[in-house]
Amino acid sequence: MGTLNPQFGTILPSQEQQLLNTNYLQFNTGGANDFIQQYLPEVYEQEVERYGNRTLSGFLRMVGAEMPMTSDQVIWSEQNRLHIAYDDITVVDGAGTSTDLTLGAAAGQEMVMSINDTIVVLDPATGLEAKCIVIAVTPGGPGVGSVNVECFDPVGGLVATQGFSANGCKMFVYGSAYSKGTTIGAGAGNSAVRNSVEPSFTQFSNSPVIIRDQYVVSGSDMAQIGWVEVATEDGASGYLWYLKSESETRLRFEDYLEMVCVEGELNAGIGVANYGAGQLPSTQGLFSAIEERGNVEVGFAAATGISDFDEILRNLDTQGAIEENMLFLQRQTALDFDDMLAGISAGGNGGTAYGLFENSEEMALNLGFSGFRRGSYDFYKTDWKYLNDASTRGAIVGINSIEGVLIPAGTSTVYDQVLGTNIRRPFLHVRYRASQADDRRMKSWITGSAGGAFTSTLDAMEVNFLSERCLVTQAANNFVLFKGI
Repeated sequence: MGTLNPQFGTILPSQEQQLLNTNYLQFNTGGANDFIQQYLPEVYEQEVERYGNRTLSGFLRMVGAEMPMTSDQVIWSEQNRLHIAYDDITVVDGAGTSTDLTLGAAAGQEMVMSINDTIVVLDPATGLEAKCIVIAVTPGGPGVGSVNVECFDPVGGLVATQGFSANGCKMFVYGSAYSKGTTIGAGAGNSAVRNSVEPSFTQFSNSPVIIRDQYVVSGSDMAQIGWVEVATEDGASGYLWYLKSESETRLRFEDYLEMVCVEGELNAGIGVANYGAGQLPSTQGLFSAIEERGNVEVGFAAATGISDFDEILRNLDTQGAIEENMLFLQRQTALDFDDMLAGISAGGNGGTAYGLFENSEEMALNLGFSGFRRGSYDFYKTDWKYLNDASTRGAIVGINSIEGVLIPAGTSTVYDQVLGTNIRRPFLHVRYRASQADDRRMKSWITGSAGGAFTSTLDAMEVNFLSERCLVTQAANNFVLFKGI
């Protein structure tokens, strides 16, 4: 006769008394025996947003515009300086009382001065200054192009007579001087042909990058009702958890659209398959554009704020001198500006015209801006959440930190290669891919077999997000990037 073994396990009692987790009813550990809690819990039905409003987008909405494009590249040209001036000039005394001034080694220079031009020669090392007239011109580029000049007073070579340095001098044209009855183009000297100076342009470009994200939830989870009511930052609420997750994916994607335009970096081409230059498109963001073509202020602080800021103004004077500018600042830098303005009498709101906001101080304050005037410039200051958030730039301190940006307001004139004419565009604006066939500014669509979509046999809802865009930073020489130390 066979032995009958217990079918459902041993019936022998435990040999010693033990406290086991399986002896207790549990509610919140997720174990297999968690059927119900022994006592009725006090459950808060509202979820707590411990970090408040976490969205970061909105910066580009305040500073620029969005415009469609139909190409893989946006190209614009910026006109260079109008007047003729040269840095890093080599000074050598010539025959008699004349002096030869030769272009330095910097690339991109071309001698375009004409005979009879009157110029100012400056020596930064000694502080000396001389006014001269051009008597001969040697055309050419760096290290070749030169002019032979005679000084008005005193007469003689710049090095031997006046003590100019042999290298590192500057010169610029301030006019011309001709004798009575001369005819240009008839010969040498007073009659020499003048050089026709064409306005030069520097061409810049940027390419859009494709940004994507996706949220997936199974059909079963879509039908699961939770105990806690969730609320989204865009106003949706309910007891279906996937509603919040879907909404947060959308909000995070909208932040990415802005963050890519701010942080984007051009692909130098590492050579890895699918990621080399030309294989993986890249885009240049705001920070990279300012560091490459703009101005960088390192270590702005309240103690030296006014002197540092005035130095920025002096530099802006040498650039486009845009009268209205916006400051988007990290918290500490914003406080430094407040401390700086508190120490000067002209730092109040009343000294600002608020032209950018239709001369309405109330409009500016409603948008979070406070204004002040310094010199001939109006500034509108606000905090930039992106620089304060601990999950983005707010967690970075020291030399790698970005503490703010100064952005010129209004528009600039650029040459449009397609239209063949000068057009006005905001200094900072977004271009996105769009045509009659497809608008890729901000696409979202649902795939799967749940959530109202019936595109496949997948028992889930796939929410897809896509955008293709880039940032255009025009006249970056008028922008300022504040960095830490």
